[in-house]
Amino acid sequence: MPRAITILTDNFSDWETALLNSTARQYYGFYTSFATPGGRQVASSGGMLVTPQLALEDISLDGLDVLIVCGGSIWQTPQAPGITALLAAAHARGIVVAGICDGTRALAQAGLLDHVRHTSNSAANLVQLSYAGAALYQEVPYAVADGRVITAPGSAPVSFMREILQSLGICDDNLLNYCGRHAAEHGQIW
Repeated sequence: MPRAITILTDNFSDWETALLNSTARQYYGFYTSFATPGGRQVASSGGMLVTPQLALEDISLDGLDVLIVCGGSIWQTPQAPGITALLAAAHARGIVVAGICDGTRALAQAGLLDHVRHTSNSAANLVQLSYAGAALYQEVPYAVADGRVITAPGSAPVSFMREILQSLGICDDNLLNYCGRHAAEHGQIW
């Protein structure tokens, strides 16, 4: 059974990883769990309360397939949890490491975006961190996968889900149909 851990913080952006976790768990048999600083309950930007399965500090990388950093306002503050060593260790083990929205800032700070194509909410969002990968930034509205590192702007939860699942070898007709339906909706002219 594939294992995925999503890191959540207070004011996490609840829409960004919900589709991924639900699809992975319901349709592909993943064991999904959530980690927060200190294992404390957190509230999303929409007010949803989440009680995690584990503390961020207790994450074990053994048998883990994907480590996901959900976006949220905390990643632009000094209160952001220190996960640089955790992300670097996961990447060194070949675990898929993914960040969406301001969660990409944590990947940049860990050096994971220094040598791979990537995206975020904007180039300026990452440049202010003085990271070494600025020349590899992709100004696109969808997720970018390069190696086992996946990034996305906060407005791209569908392609974020697709890229993570594909990086784990999941690309069947159900996933393609599901993504196609989302694309059709978003292709409408407002």
